[in-house]
Amino acid sequence: MFPRPLTPLAAPKSAKTLARTPKRAPLGRARAGIGGPPLLLPSMLMFAVIVASSGLLLMIERGILSEMKPLPLHPPSHKGAAWSGTDPKPRGLSFDAEDSDLQVREDIRNRTLRAVCGQPGMPRDPWDLPVGQRRTLLRHILVSDRYRFLYCYVPKVACSNWKRVLKVLAGVLNNVDVRLKMDHRSDLVFLADLRPEEIRYRLQHYFKFLFVRDPLERLLSAYRNKFGEIREYQQRYGAEIVRRYRAGAGPSPAGDDVTFPEFLRYLVDEDPEHMNEHWMPVYHLCQPCAVHYDFVGSYERLEADANQVLEWVRAPSHVRFPARQAWYRPASPESLHYHLCNAPRALLQDVLPKL
Repeated sequence: MFPRPLTPLAAPKSAKTLARTPKRAPLGRARAGIGGPPLLLPSMLMFAVIVASSGLLLMIERGILSEMKPLPLHPPSHKGAAWSGTDPKPRGLSFDAEDSDLQVREDIRNRTLRAVCGQPGMPRDPWDLPVGQRRTLLRHILVSDRYRFLYCYVPKVACSNWKRVLKVLAGVLNNVDVRLKMDHRSDLVFLADLRPEEIRYRLQHYFKFLFVRDPLERLLSAYRNKFGEIREYQQRYGAEIVRRYRAGAGPSPAGDDVTFPEFLRYLVDEDPEHMNEHWMPVYHLCQPCAVHYDFVGSYERLEADANQVLEWVRAPSHVRFPARQAWYRPASPESLHYHLCNAPRALLQDVLPKL
């Protein structure tokens, strides 16, 4: 049986403890209400600590197709779709009997989300969000009309492989193992491409899912990839970080030697709503209170969870989530431990509420 809605429970004790951690005002910025309680801090932290496969707590660019023709408001049903779309709740989805771990994790996520999203002032719908937040959300939700699902992509959580899967399902790629540089915009449909009435219909009737990752591991992965490998990020962000946080850096640093603590200091001072998507918090990217996701998968169980989703939406049997390449070395718990041990504790306390 698909995870049923459960009665909201109190937030996990560890999340409450984190929420009481004092937060310093961002450097160089005035902060309204200093001395008063940060009303949304517990909610922000909860989305950083949804339970994942190992018991670890997690939480859960624009992709507009300029020449895309408007899609129909009520797309025709397809034989391969998981359900007809006449019922807002998906039917016929079930867990394997032996996969009790998946059932338990989904139950815990459902409880936590309902507890957090039930708080006063939390959004219930994308149109409850400020314009900027709604724009970010709609630009991160990919649409499959043929298989009637919505996927909110989170950078550094295997989103490139999911986009590859969507292109195969749409008939643009022959198979998921085609080794081409991923074009993150072409041949993909985003909710932001559609009219409001088309968006509402799909949010109500389509299967909705996202994948999350330990937020600190995701952050480390973005740091290693963007500042260790990509010149554009070194010049655009790295040089500014070094100028701002390293004494005696000079006016024109290369930006290719940003330290992890310098990156964390930069995040402490940044407004999460305006961060680059590769380190923007998941609750800003996917808004799990405004969008009622049917499934939240985890990076730690990526292949199993992804293939479970493909079964639920009745993708063709030959379409399976791509396996990790042998050369790929993700951020490991050991490398994360190393970087965290070299960061000041007070700095970690300041950055945690933004993850």
